[in-house]
Amino acid sequence: MVVLSQRATFESNLYVNPKCKPSPALIPVIDLTNPDAKTLIVKACEEFGFFKVINHGVRPDLLTLLEQEVTKFFALHQSLKDKAGPPDPFGYGSKRIGPNGDVGSVEYILLNANPHLPSHNTTAIFMQTPANFREAVEEYMEEMKEMASKILEMVAEELKIEPKEKLSKLVKVRESDSCLRMNHYPEKEQEMGFGEHTDPQLISVLRSNETESLQICVKDGSWFTVPPDHSSFFVSVGDTLQVMTNGRFKSVKHRVITDTKRSRLSMIYFAGPPLTEMIAPLSCLVPNQDDWLYNEFTWSLYKSSAYKTKLGDHRLGLFEKQLPFSLSNV
Repeated sequence: MVVLSQRATFESNLYVNPKCKPSPALIPVIDLTNPDAKTLIVKACEEFGFFKVINHGVRPDLLTLLEQEVTKFFALHQSLKDKAGPPDPFGYGSKRIGPNGDVGSVEYILLNANPHLPSHNTTAIFMQTPANFREAVEEYMEEMKEMASKILEMVAEELKIEPKEKLSKLVKVRESDSCLRMNHYPEKEQEMGFGEHTDPQLISVLRSNETESLQICVKDGSWFTVPPDHSSFFVSVGDTLQVMTNGRFKSVKHRVITDTKRSRLSMIYFAGPPLTEMIAPLSCLVPNQDDWLYNEFTWSLYKSSAYKTKLGDHRLGLFEKQLPFSLSNV
C-alpha cells in the first residue's frame, strides 16, 4: 500500500477532487433535547468521531458578540497583536503551529480556559481589547465547559460508566487543563490553513462562521468538507477519549483549507483533564487489562509528547500496547 504524505494527500483530495463535499446526511446531527441524544452521540462517536449539536442552549447574542469582538482583534494592526504574544503557551500566534516546523495560513489566540490558572499572555491579550471582550470570552468558556460536561455525562450514561460524572468531572474540576483557541484564516487562494491532525484532549467543541473550510477524514480515508453552520456546534472525539474507550471511539482526523471568497473564524474549546490524571481504558468497559490496547499514562505526559510531534504524526503510537513502550522520546 502506498502511503501519501500530508501534502500529497491534500493535493490529491483538493485538486483532483476539488469539491470534496459530503452529502447532507453524512454528518450526524444531535438534538441535545432529544431523549435519545445519548444513544445517538455514542453511535456518532463510534462511526465518525464527529457530530453536530443543535438546541444547545447557548445564547445567540453571546455568539454574535464574541465573534464580533474576536474579528475586531484580528483586524488590529499587527504591532498591537504582537503585544499579545508570542504564545508561551498562551497568547497570540501566527502561522507557526507547534515546535516542530508545522506552519499554516492562520493566526490565533490561545487562552487557558481554567480561571484558577492565570497566564500573563492572557492578560496581555485583554489589554488590547475592550472589557466586554474579556467578559464574553469568560462567559463563552463557561458555556463550553457545561456543554462538554453534558455530552460526556450522556456518553457515560449510555455506556453505563459509573458514576456518570466519571468523565465530566475531568472537565469540571478546578485542576482541569482545558483551553480555548480562536483561529483566523485570511481570505486567500486555497492552501493548507491547518494541517491534518487529531486533537489530544477528551473532546473538542467547535463553532465557526459560515466559511466552508473544515474537512474531516472518514473511516475509508476519504476527506469531506463539513457544511458550515454558525448557529450550531461541532464536537469531535479526542485521543484521550479514544484511549479511555479502548478504541471504541476514534479521534477524528481533520484539517482546514483557506477559502477564496471569505476569511474563516473558528473557536474551539478543548476539554482536557487535569495534568496529573491517569489515562487508561476504563475498567468498567475493559475489565481485563490484557485486552487494553494502550498503556496507562498521565495527561501531562501525553500532552508533552503530543505537542513535540508534527501535526500529522500518529501521536498515540508511542502508547499503544502492542508496540515496545518507551518514554525515551517523550
